[in-house]
Amino acid sequence: MNALTWTSELKQIFEHAVAQYRAGRRGSDSYFTPTQLAALAAIGHTAQEVYDFAEDHTNYGQPDWETFLLIASVRRDYFLNVQQGVLSSHRIDMDRLPPKSEAVDGIEWLPRLVQKAQAKLRGEMPDDLMYDCGGDRRFFAQWNVHPADFLRFAWSAGADVARYVPFVRGN
Repeated sequence: MNALTWTSELKQIFEHAVAQYRAGRRGSDSYFTPTQLAALAAIGHTAQEVYDFAEDHTNYGQPDWETFLLIASVRRDYFLNVQQGVLSSHRIDMDRLPPKSEAVDGIEWLPRLVQKAQAKLRGEMPDDLMYDCGGDRRFFAQWNVHPADFLRFAWSAGADVARYVPFVRGN
C-alpha cells in the first residue's frame, strides 16, 4: 500500500467487505481480490480481520469505520516498526486465553483482553477470534477506553496485566 494513500485504500477494502456482507456473501476467503489481499498484507492485516469488522459493523452498527481505521493504524505501525514488515506465522491458541470472567483488581475480562491485544499487535489472532468483538466493546464502554487507545497502551505495557489497571481505571 502506498504510504500516503493507505487509509483511503483500506477504506475502499472495508466498504467492499461491508457491501459483500450486506449482499449475503459469507466467508472472508472469497471477498477480496489478490490486489486487495496484497494491500492488506502490506499493513499486517488479514482478510478475516476485515471480514470480522465488516460483519459486526453490518450487524451491530459497530465498530464504525473510524474505529476500524484507528485499530488498523496501531497494527500497521507495530507491523512496520517492530516487526519490520514481517508477518508472524504463529497464531495464539484460543483455549489458552484466560476465561472471560477472570479478573485483575476487580476488572473482569482484563486478563483475556490483554492477551488478545498482544496477539492483535503481533498479527497472531486466529480466524475465530476478533479484537474489539462484542465482549471487548462492552468492556471498553464500561471503562470508557477506546479500543485503539487500549491497543496502543498494550504496545508499551506488554503482557503484565497489573500494568493495565491504572490505565483502565484512569479513564
